[in-house]
Amino acid sequence: MKINASRARLASFGAPCLAVALALTTAACDQPQASANAAATAAPPEISFITVRQEPVPLVRELPGRVTARSVAEVRARVSGLVVKRAFEQGSKVNEGDLLYKIDPAPYQVELARSEAALQRAEASLVLARQQAERLSTLLARHIASQAQYDAAIAAQKQAEAEVAGARAARDGARLNLEYTNVRAPISGRIGRALLTEGTLLDSASSGVLATIQQIDPIYVDITQSVGELNKLRRDLASGELARLEGNGANVALIMDDGSVYAHNGRLLFSDITADPGTGQVTLRVLMPNPDGELFPGMYVRARVAQGVDADAIAVPQQAVHRSNDGRAEVWVVKADNKVALQPVDVGQVVGDAWLVNAGLQPGERVVVEGVQKISAGMEVKPVALTPAARQASLSGLRAPGAAREAHGL
Repeated sequence: MKINASRARLASFGAPCLAVALALTTAACDQPQASANAAATAAPPEISFITVRQEPVPLVRELPGRVTARSVAEVRARVSGLVVKRAFEQGSKVNEGDLLYKIDPAPYQVELARSEAALQRAEASLVLARQQAERLSTLLARHIASQAQYDAAIAAQKQAEAEVAGARAARDGARLNLEYTNVRAPISGRIGRALLTEGTLLDSASSGVLATIQQIDPIYVDITQSVGELNKLRRDLASGELARLEGNGANVALIMDDGSVYAHNGRLLFSDITADPGTGQVTLRVLMPNPDGELFPGMYVRARVAQGVDADAIAVPQQAVHRSNDGRAEVWVVKADNKVALQPVDVGQVVGDAWLVNAGLQPGERVVVEGVQKISAGMEVKPVALTPAARQASLSGLRAPGAAREAHGL
């Protein structure tokens, strides 16, 4: 009887325990299924994209360069003497013909007076020789004077004329030397520091430069480009792959050493016909306005040069291009069913903030720009097109050299 009662009590306690265990087991089995259902019903991640299109892109290169004065004149003395006056402010602007130095003129005034006296003496001798020749001409006609006498008079007259011409040339030379005591500016421009002071004794044969004048508005910028790149550019222009820039407008922008953009654009004048044998580079000369004197000869700058236009280029922002493990370029593309896939592309050069795509993309395809960290191949996404302003910002480098300045209000 006791044994049966114990079994009954165990049975009464076991039924609730078994029910609890079965409930826990069922809940544990349903949890993965619930998680899967929740994941399946979660909203697809949102990404931003741009639609690929063909558009004209200026081919802009950034090249190193040096600023060079447009004209340089070294001021030198043409006559010897003592410097008695310096008539310019160092670093100021001077005009052609302005007085820069004054050399003691007294010795040259004396020389001019001596040469003028010699000229007067020669002219007096010429008057006498002419009278004598005229007199003998009359006597010869009357058969009173001989032909030999007349010929001698004519020769004396010509000799007197030559002496007058020589004396006049000596007078002009003395006058020129007196004028050279005023050392004047040969060109207009900005003059540098004075290389001598008052009281200096000059020797025209051995004296050096007194000052230097440079024309810096406008000013030259000499930039260098490899011969290979320049020849490729010419071939692309000849084949029609690139279009030439319209007109002869400004197509060069300068980047200063602090990273700022120079306020004026310049114009590419020509490329040199001789390559540097050491570097294989050729020099291109740019004419830049310099009204405020910000550019100094010898300073280093970087030049953005628009050398042609790719009329049907495809460009994508740099952030949209990724590299695979083997280094190949690829982009995320949103397919028609809003699922993403990796697509290999062949990229060319960088223009500003964008890659030029040579192959792998067609107009109309949607390329992911933002949100790539949230996606994987085959995942469905919620595509959102970038606004026109955001697209322009992502492709900001596709503008001509002057456009970036206008965008910043410069």
